[in-house]
Amino acid sequence: MANASLIPAGDFRTSYAADTTIFPTRTSRNAAILGIVLVCFAPFVLSSYWLSILIQIGIFGIAALGLNILVGFTGQISIGHAAFFLLGAYTSAYLNNHFPIPVAFAIPLAGIVAALVGLVFGLPAARLKGLYLVIATLAAQYILIDFFSRAEWFSGGSVPAMANPFSLFGWVLQGDKQYFYVVLAYVLVSYILVTNLMRTRDGRALVAVRDHYLSAEIMGINLTKYRTLSFGLAAFFAGIAGALYGHYQLVVSNEGFGIERSILFLAMIIIGGIGSISGTLMGTAFVVLLPEVMEWLSEALKGGAIDRALALNNNLTFLREIAIGLIIIAFLVFEPDGLAHRWRQIKAYWKLYPFSH
Repeated sequence: MANASLIPAGDFRTSYAADTTIFPTRTSRNAAILGIVLVCFAPFVLSSYWLSILIQIGIFGIAALGLNILVGFTGQISIGHAAFFLLGAYTSAYLNNHFPIPVAFAIPLAGIVAALVGLVFGLPAARLKGLYLVIATLAAQYILIDFFSRAEWFSGGSVPAMANPFSLFGWVLQGDKQYFYVVLAYVLVSYILVTNLMRTRDGRALVAVRDHYLSAEIMGINLTKYRTLSFGLAAFFAGIAGALYGHYQLVVSNEGFGIERSILFLAMIIIGGIGSISGTLMGTAFVVLLPEVMEWLSEALKGGAIDRALALNNNLTFLREIAIGLIIIAFLVFEPDGLAHRWRQIKAYWKLYPFSH
């Protein structure tokens, strides 16, 4: 009986380092490493079409990660995230086209420029909240989009800007198979940086501002500093993602980056889990794959009774926006913590099986 008291039970942690570790167990760490190794073999087994899907998940996942810092960890709100994504794309293309800067260096510089602009638009966050902050970020969206439409010297105006392939010291990466590894590298670095940021004093301060800003202020946390900083960080990752997207598409245009794209970024973090780093990637994959599911559904119902009854003209893809709206509502009502919470429940179930409740 004396030895029984030495057996740890429940969540047994004896130090702060153990409480903030990235991987709680050796198994989870090995599983993550194995997953990354398997993903590295994707270009050898997947077609170009599915590689392009993975590239989009990676790029949009970086942008959504930045938005989750702002919304999930700091408790702010933004519906102008797509504008900073587009700013990063235009900035990287401009730097590479007008200065002797390789694309590999233009991409992080684009993120820095987007962060500086984000800090400027984040200043109102020090005094605004709720609906007023939403309107302020909406104004930022329209201001930047209008700037891109008129600044021919920077964005080409109504003419799409050309972006060069990824290059470094004369080494050019072309095609999905090569660019896949570029995006994978940026995804890994971005997610590792944010994971470690949340373990630092500044990361904990961001969370404190979200949980109870009055208590955070009493503890000496500068609310203005961290609210503004969160906008800068969100814009930085949006700029990085936009630059990657521009050099992947080889052309940058305003089309498709209006308010609806910002809503999609919000949908990614809501579905994946607000305040969850791993959930961000899950939600991004869900939203990117949703059109593929709708297309598959369209083909499955082609010529069937439902197709004829609803007069869909053999096409259900227009239901994508409706589906995303309904899914967001469903997650907010039935699973407000998103896919990340559901995944944790599944792991806990099998860990405790057959004694789970």
